Amino acid sequence: MRESEDGGVGDIGDVARVRRFNRVVSERVGVLQERFHGTERPYGQARLLWEIGEAGAPLDVRRLRERLGLDSGYVSRLLRALEADGLVAVEPLERDRRVRTARLTERGRDEWTVLDRRSDEAAGSLLAPLSPAQRGRLVAAMAEVDRLLTAGTVTLDDVAPDHPDAELCLHGYFAELQERFDTGFDPAHSLLPDAGELRPPHGQFVVARLHGEPVGCAGLKLPPGGAAEVKRMWVAPRVRGLGLARRFLAEMETRAARHGAELLRLDTNKALGEAIGLYRAYGFEEVAAFNDEPYAHHWFEKRLG
Repeated sequence: MRESEDGGVGDIGDVARVRRFNRVVSERVGVLQERFHGTERPYGQARLLWEIGEAGAPLDVRRLRERLGLDSGYVSRLLRALEADGLVAVEPLERDRRVRTARLTERGRDEWTVLDRRSDEAAGSLLAPLSPAQRGRLVAAMAEVDRLLTAGTVTLDDVAPDHPDAELCLHGYFAELQERFDTGFDPAHSLLPDAGELRPPHGQFVVARLHGEPVGCAGLKLPPGGAAEVKRMWVAPRVRGLGLARRFLAEMETRAARHGAELLRLDTNKALGEAIGLYRAYGFEEVAAFNDEPYAHHWFEKRLG
């Protein structure tokens, strides 16, 4: 093992294999070609056109840029080129004219259909030379690469508990509890932490974002001289399987230890079996109740340090 120049730690052989993989994929999917799959459209323009069409509705340009990880100036140039060709219309959002949206014109929809067909043909050309068994292995490997690379793009960002992204996550969290608990879930009857308890210096609140979109949250109470407590940890269903819940726990543990806490606690409901399994696997031990949370059936703690 060695520390790489970018500060990460990795085996030099692994780095070489990743670089070779990147070269092979770039060659096979046509990234090195000047035009996209035999069309007259440059690759960047074609990808942007496809993303806008795939959305099926006017797409927030900022979200589009975050989704593709592109510089705002570059996206603006691509959009201007597509507009000049009559393929895309860029317009302000009616309810907030500061937000620009992009949609396909009728001509753009026609070209999108061609791009989509050419993309299917290109994907088919990757599979055609392989045996059925090889195809299955390749598709399964692609799914695993997709999952792992997606997991690596999720960011954890500190926000105020009343930030719009935090509120969006909490709304999803409460809605899921309402659906899964035998008794339903009413936030008014739960021991909700006061907003001040999840703000520095008394606590912290973290939102997970994928391509700029909130996909999960976790709060941490940090009472002076007491045990730290994880609150309102939730992962959106569409990103489950990426290891985000475990990543949240690791982040909360690190922050609690940095704060000087000796114990990290949390409670949960009996209906959340997968969460209970995760806590046990992560080293939490079940203990006697340490609060009066009416929706809790299990209480856990982990000694830090």
